Amino acid sequence: MNKLQAMEVFVQVVDAGGFTRAAEHLQLPKATVSTLVQALEQALAVKLLHRTTRQVQVTSDGAAYYERCVRILSDVKEAEESLSTNRLSPSGRLRIDVSTGLANAMLIPMLPDFFARYPDIRVDMGCGDRPVDLIEEGVDCAIRGGILPDSGLIARRLGMLEFVTCASPAYLAKRGRPNHPNDLMNHQCVNYFSSKTGKIYDWDFSRDGETLNIATPACLAVNDSTVYTSAGLAGLGIVQMVTMVGDPLVASGQMEIILPGWTTEPLPVNAVYPQNRHLSAKVRVFVEWVADLFLAWPEQAKGKD
Repeated sequence: MNKLQAMEVFVQVVDAGGFTRAAEHLQLPKATVSTLVQALEQALAVKLLHRTTRQVQVTSDGAAYYERCVRILSDVKEAEESLSTNRLSPSGRLRIDVSTGLANAMLIPMLPDFFARYPDIRVDMGCGDRPVDLIEEGVDCAIRGGILPDSGLIARRLGMLEFVTCASPAYLAKRGRPNHPNDLMNHQCVNYFSSKTGKIYDWDFSRDGETLNIATPACLAVNDSTVYTSAGLAGLGIVQMVTMVGDPLVASGQMEIILPGWTTEPLPVNAVYPQNRHLSAKVRVFVEWVADLFLAWPEQAKGKD
């Protein structure tokens, strides 16, 4: 038995929902497809599929094995692409993970350009601010802000995220406008906490050599950037937004800048991916494309490698 072929046949049977359609897709006799799956089950000593006269269903062991087979076959294809002319036209499923704020502000509006360049790549985008285990969850590439832990992953610096401190007109009409960062202690702020540790992030300010770190008072703390923006728009408190999200809201009059002249330390943003993905053509072109987006963004969003 060619185990790699058998794995490919098994995946196709699961995807097609039956042996007949899988055989048609693979252009193999149905008997050959059935024999290969049976040989795979015998070699593994487990039942992968429940067969009835009407349908084929995956067992729990089969479902777990299916996920591993998909990853292995994908790795084999990427290894071949990295050494062939196919690298000029990458294809296949690209699983990425990105914060909701960055997805809404930058990636989603520009994805038509990516698909125009690489029509054979299918993107599965996970959105959220929680940390993900790229290897365990089968993620090819994640875009993340902040200082990266020493995880053994490969990282590519994409840019720096600048922040703007702002509040809704309704909030300012009700509570007034702070003139100094220390005045925030008499205001309501919307805080942000780590999805991993639960830690509330302090706010930092700098001006003319003076640096302040403030634990801001808040009636609400969230761990999602889109919800954070919504809370600011709802007048629940003062917020610190990345400029690519906050600037359009300020320009439209939905938010107003406060504490002008005080800056916040920019946040590095990186593309991270497992070491076995560094030769993948689809990961490479995606990371380069996102890096170009940051270079084309306004000056405050630019960064250096």
